[in-house]
Amino acid sequence: MSVQRASDIVTVGDIREARDRIDIVVHRTPLDTSTTFAELSGATSVGLKLENMQRTGSFKIRGAYNTMAQLPKEVADRGVVASSAGNHAQGVALAGQLLDIDTTIVVPEITPAAKIEATRGYGAEVVVEGDIYERSYEHALTLAEEERYEFVHPFNDEGVIAGQGTVGLELLEQFPDLDTVLVSIGGGGLISGIATHLKHHDPDIRVIGVQPEGAYHAKPSLENDEIHRLSEIDTVAEGIADARLLEKTFAVIRERVDNVVSVSDRDMSVALTLLAERAKTVVETAGAAPVAALCSGAVDVTDERVGVVVSGGNVNLSEHGELVRTGLMELGRYAEARLAVADWPTGLGALVETVEDQGGELATLERARRTDGDAPNRTPVRICVSGSGAEHLTTVLDALDALDGVEVVTTSLG
Repeated sequence: MSVQRASDIVTVGDIREARDRIDIVVHRTPLDTSTTFAELSGATSVGLKLENMQRTGSFKIRGAYNTMAQLPKEVADRGVVASSAGNHAQGVALAGQLLDIDTTIVVPEITPAAKIEATRGYGAEVVVEGDIYERSYEHALTLAEEERYEFVHPFNDEGVIAGQGTVGLELLEQFPDLDTVLVSIGGGGLISGIATHLKHHDPDIRVIGVQPEGAYHAKPSLENDEIHRLSEIDTVAEGIADARLLEKTFAVIRERVDNVVSVSDRDMSVALTLLAERAKTVVETAGAAPVAALCSGAVDVTDERVGVVVSGGNVNLSEHGELVRTGLMELGRYAEARLAVADWPTGLGALVETVEDQGGELATLERARRTDGDAPNRTPVRICVSGSGAEHLTTVLDALDALDGVEVVTTSLG
């Protein structure tokens, strides 16, 4: 395979021009320095670039607007089409609204209704087609050919990469003297743009990509010097659940990105939880991936100044709650237990009082579905408790088990 040179795809000049082009449209997102994450990772300092506070809730408006603003009038007048299950859809739709370009977005059937409505809210026509993203992508290309629409690729596009690179430009202005920058990788557009700017500024800055274990394709691509495509994807981080890099992003990443590491879904749940608790910010799992790499030790950043790109915050709130519970359990601060209770329901007061006396916080207390293993003369009860740590929660559960007429049958504690 003939691989393009990175300099033929995107340059620092392209990124500077993109910044001038999009400056009136995008937010200059905050840079939040975090003592908590510095202490957890051993870094000297950590700066969180909060793209979850960008318009549409992610960085995607940067690249979409930069590309669409450069379309010739006759092309723009015909309209554009894109395929996306989330953030790119909203970025293209908003760019179309701002530039007065008709937009059609093809989404897979699994796309949450809330994301579809958000995309329509920016004035786009949404077409639901295909059981998975690849089918939607194929349909969008068909529409582009049949209707003569311009296809706006989510990452394999020079203008998109340059637009995403403005994140790196802002990061350096807000948090200079960087040693390492962590960026999530899906298809590679964001890290390609950011690495281009950072490496031009200082070749010694480490740029490290982060992917979920269940969508870890970039490292094998770099190791084998050819694009590696995954046959299946298994991750909760749908925002970076791509199966491969493409020609342009592969070319840039192989020249300008130092390394790629992986994190587990549980690592990302912990990071998402800590971001909500300590940084007071709601992020999606894709946005939490670089923080997961920081906190899990996937990257050694001891005594370094570290920039972390938090790329998006478009997460369903009920899903966010489930991920936080998973994160708390991993941190040893949340426990679920199944009890066998002799005195139902009058014994509930003793359960609640015991949890409170032990300094725990009761999250759930409900009658559980009876199973074959439950004693006929006992009522199965499900209880969820949060606390300061595993040792504290063990104390709470031991106190419950010591109550007359109560037996702790099973527990789940991280």
